[in-house]
This record gives sequence, structure tokens and C-alpha cells, in this order.
Amino acid sequence: MYDYRKMTPEQQKEIVEYRRRHHRPWHSPPHWDYEGERQFLISAACFEHACIIGATPERMLKCEADLMELHQRYCSEIYAWCLLPNHYHWLVKTDRIKELLKESGKFHGRSSYIWNREDQQRGRQVWHNSFERPIKSHGHFWASVNYIHNNPVHHRYVEKWQDWPWSSANEFIERVGRERALEVWAAYPVLDYGKKWDVD
Repeated sequence: MYDYRKMTPEQQKEIVEYRRRHHRPWHSPPHWDYEGERQFLISAACFEHACIIGATPERMLKCEADLMELHQRYCSEIYAWCLLPNHYHWLVKTDRIKELLKESGKFHGRSSYIWNREDQQRGRQVWHNSFERPIKSHGHFWASVNYIHNNPVHHRYVEKWQDWPWSSANEFIERVGRERALEVWAAYPVLDYGKKWDVD
């Protein structure tokens, strides 16, 4: 299995540079805040949390590009996102949630077929537990941003947000500034994520 943590610093740098060269730019939100009704946390995981997405760096890169294109097509804003070897999270604003979920299902079907063929695992269940969660409050919004960006740290892939190449963490810090990012982290820590984190 592909493991980013075991790559040399040169290999990690090469992956990051490749990402930056081929990465499609974000939409630029006019401001970062909870607006109600149209913001969602979209998540999906591989069956039994198997690291199927992360089988190779190339698969991670292709999955990232496909998910980025999908969310850019159906969302007016992409606030935060993270792709790990066995799951992903996206925080978005959209008026087309039903269309987005339908197309996400098609993406899961296509990717399952391709990856099972590549891995010679015909019939294997790839995806499981895909869901959308409406953002309910200002606090829920910012806790979700922190949760997404901290996910690679939580799962022990890296020690710092900025070290994981498949997330919006670096763009977020560049956009809001390190000082503001630290303020958001302090105000909406992820230690209590899941315990009244969706209300102010």
C-alpha cells in the first residue's frame, strides 16, 4: 500500500509540486462565514476504511482532480477539503445538493470499477457510508473547517496540517493568514467535535 509517511522528503516535495502544477484553483469566496441552508459537509469513506484511494500516489492525484472538478461543477463555493487514503471531506456551498449527491454516486461507481480492475479485485466493495451534513451554525461551520484540515493529523499521516499535500489547509492559511487561522483553531477546537459542535 502507498504510504506518504514513508516517502523521502524529495519524493514528498515532488508530489506536492505535481499537485500544485495540476491543481485547479479554488473559487474565491467573498467571505468565510456561515450563511445557512446551503452549506454542507460532504463525506465518504471506503468500505471498512480500507486504503483503496491511497493505493498509489497517482490514484490519489486522479481522485483529487476528479473530486475537485465534480465539486466545482455543482458548488458555488468550496471552503475546505481533505482527501485521505480511505476517505474524504468537503465543506461546500451549493443550491444543487441533490445533483451533487447523484453525481457523487456516479463517481463512486466509476472509480470502484476502475480501481477494482487495476487491483484485480473484481466485485470488491469500494465505497461505504457516504453522507451530507447540513451546516447548522457559525460554530458548526468553523469547527468543520478545523476538523477537515486537522484530519490528516488526527489519523497520524502528518504532524502539521501544512504537511499533507491533499487538502486545502495551505490555501486556507494563505487566504486568512496564520494569525487568523490560530484564532479560529482556538475558538473552535476539534477536540469536542461531535459534542454540540453544530450549535452556537
